[in-house]
Amino acid sequence: MAEPSGKAKSETHTDNLLERIVQRDNMNKAMKRVIKNKGSHGIDGMKIEDLRPYLMEHGRALVQQILAGEYEPQPVRRVDIPKPDGGTRGLGIPVLVDRVIQQAIAQVLSEIYEPTFSESSYGFRPGRSAHMALKQAQAFINDGHKYVVDMDLEKFFDRVNHDILMSLIARKVSDGRVLGLIRKYLNAGLMKDGVVVRAEDGVPQGGPLSPLLSNIMLDVFDKELEQRGHKFCRYADDCNIYVKSRRAGERVMQSMRRFLKGKLKLTINEEKSAVASPTKRKFLGYSFYKGKKGYQLRVHPKSIKKIKNKIRDITNRNRSMNFEARVKRLIEMTRGWVNYFKLADMKGLLKELDEWTRRRLRACIWKTWKRIRTRFTYLFKLGIPKDKAWEFANTRKGYWRISGSPIMQRAVTNKRLENRGFISMSALYEKTRLA
Repeated sequence: MAEPSGKAKSETHTDNLLERIVQRDNMNKAMKRVIKNKGSHGIDGMKIEDLRPYLMEHGRALVQQILAGEYEPQPVRRVDIPKPDGGTRGLGIPVLVDRVIQQAIAQVLSEIYEPTFSESSYGFRPGRSAHMALKQAQAFINDGHKYVVDMDLEKFFDRVNHDILMSLIARKVSDGRVLGLIRKYLNAGLMKDGVVVRAEDGVPQGGPLSPLLSNIMLDVFDKELEQRGHKFCRYADDCNIYVKSRRAGERVMQSMRRFLKGKLKLTINEEKSAVASPTKRKFLGYSFYKGKKGYQLRVHPKSIKKIKNKIRDITNRNRSMNFEARVKRLIEMTRGWVNYFKLADMKGLLKELDEWTRRRLRACIWKTWKRIRTRFTYLFKLGIPKDKAWEFANTRKGYWRISGSPIMQRAVTNKRLENRGFISMSALYEKTRLA
């Protein structure tokens, strides 16, 4: 049966979609979500605690503006976030009011689009997660699909074609006012160094609507892969296709490169894309290794490097910070990291990271004992014999060498570090496994 086209494709219940978007309960839900997510301010400088009072005073007028088609979104504030492998990722931070409106749009559109999205799409979707994508990828590999077509879309969020995206939205959304409002958000532009640059292409990362729009765009790609019978996992613009041979992988890479360019005007980053064994590629921070029970998940070396850099930053002994505050920040960061990578077999890795982290903490402690008398007092108090404590207090060895010495480990034991609030990554890992 031929696919319907034009107006027939639109869902009939979307004619009065704008009224559903600005309906009070939906707007309140959007406001609460924005407040909960916190985040930085936009170009107007409004803080999160000012949002609710502002909307209580101006909310009704704001809704009237939107319904009349008179509301104009403000440009987003451009922030460049450093990437672990060099370069930067552009983040667009909308003003809080625009975040609420975008969230309200996303809530209503999600009800329309979610049931139609691919089962192999996992990014920014309710009830779906990166862990689900990784488990599915592992299942594909262990089922004999031992080659991966790892496709990285080049600057996807910066290069989304507005006309193609709007035509895709128009297939399901018949309310022209909603289409006009979304188009305004796409064209709002960004402000950097006081200059507003109008956006001709792209969907700025950072707004509540961007993830949904990217999924609408890439759903075309998903449907093409499904039609061809491919096994794949996509998380936002990160897509891995699993095949049984290198030759099949090369064919898929070539054909999908042509499809993306011709249908969506998107290009593949050739440097970051490849057909290879999954043990040699990175997917969502993980990789794979061949074990006795088939292919298992492991933490990719780049992810290890990234966590070490974060630990190094927090435990930098040249940063002025009291020990308890330092440990608190360390635990907040490592708990999130361990929870994300809990699917991996990493007991050995965490043991090494814990030993290295404790040594860095001991170096921080040693530096706070600046004077010889202070060092002697603490060492003696912590059980080091008087003569050894005095000898060690007078040492001229560097901080790092001292932190790894047997005497420092006897004085500042693992247990004493725990008593001061430190929780090892191994302990956090065990808790996640038991949960």
